[in-house]
Amino acid sequence: MDRQFLLFLITGGLAALVNFFSRIGFSRWMDYTPAIILAYACGMITAFVLNRLFVFRHSINRLHHQMFWFAVVNLFAVAQTILVSLVLAELLFPRMGMTWHAESVAHGIGVLVPVVTSFLGHKHLTFRTR
Repeated sequence: MDRQFLLFLITGGLAALVNFFSRIGFSRWMDYTPAIILAYACGMITAFVLNRLFVFRHSINRLHHQMFWFAVVNLFAVAQTILVSLVLAELLFPRMGMTWHAESVAHGIGVLVPVVTSFLGHKHLTFRTR
């Protein structure tokens, strides 16, 4: 496995942990939905900073371009996650007769799909080197 891709997976995992655990903390002071939104923002900021510092260190893009492309790539990833999750849970799994945690399995697969496209998007757009 490529070292850069492995670092991308590690930083993404750490950002997901920040997202998850910060939501728990925020929920002590606010309702669930605003806590999720703030936690998501914390996770995205963490992912951006870690990717910039450890994964894609030699980018030629200016900071504001990196921030713009980071948002675009992540919006594309969310769209992929939703599309894959819905197609599996609403169309494919029912036709297969799969009922065991269909939404959870579909969402898990949906979350995995954009890992490669996000890596490529960040490598060639967000943090491009030439």
